[in-house]
Amino acid sequence: MALKTLVKISNVTNLSDARYCAGMGVDMLGFSMDAGAPEYVDPKKFEEIKSWVAGVQIVGETTSIDPEQIEQLLATYQPDVLQVDEAALLPYLTTFERPLILRVDLSQMTLDQLDTLVRTSTSGADYILLESNTSLHFDADFKEILQHLAARYPILLGTGVSVENVHELLADLPVRGIALSGGDEERPGNREFGELMDVLEAIEEE
Repeated sequence: MALKTLVKISNVTNLSDARYCAGMGVDMLGFSMDAGAPEYVDPKKFEEIKSWVAGVQIVGETTSIDPEQIEQLLATYQPDVLQVDEAALLPYLTTFERPLILRVDLSQMTLDQLDTLVRTSTSGADYILLESNTSLHFDADFKEILQHLAARYPILLGTGVSVENVHELLADLPVRGIALSGGDEERPGNREFGELMDVLEAIEEE
C-alpha cells in the first residue's frame, strides 16, 4: 500500500490499530510514554506492539519538560523518533541522534506567535506537528500562514483534516504530511478511528 503523503498516527493504544495503519502504509506510529496520559502505553505493551509491526517508524510521544525524565523514557522505550511539546528542549535533545518531532498546540497561541515560534525556536526539529486541543477553523489567515510556513519548514498537519477536505488541503498546502489520531479499543465503533480509516482510504494511491 502507498499513501499520497507522509502520515503519522498519534496516540496509538492497541495492536489492531497499529497493524491496520502499518498495513495501510503509514510512515509513523506514535505512542504516549507518559504514565499519566489517557493514551499511555506501558513499556511491555509497547514492546509487544512494536514486535508485530514492520516498516514503520515508531514515535515515542511525551509532554514532559524534564530532560532527565525524557532521557529515562528514551532508554526504556527506545523509539525510532522522539516527539516533545517543548521547543526549548530541542538543542539538548539533538544530542540523542534520533529524529525529533516538535508538537505545537495551536489552541494555545495566536497565528503571530505560531509564526514566531516556527521561525525562531524549531531548529533541530525534523518535523513540526501542528495539533489543536480545540476544534480549529481553517480560515484564510490560517491557510495563508500555513502556506508560508510549510514552504520553508517540515510541517505535519495534525488538525482540521477530514475525509472531505484532505485532497484540497494537500493540493493547497505544501505540508510534509498529515497526522491523525488513533483511538481507544475499549470503545468499539469509535467514531474517531472510523474517520481515520476513511481518511487513509481517501489518500491511497490508485
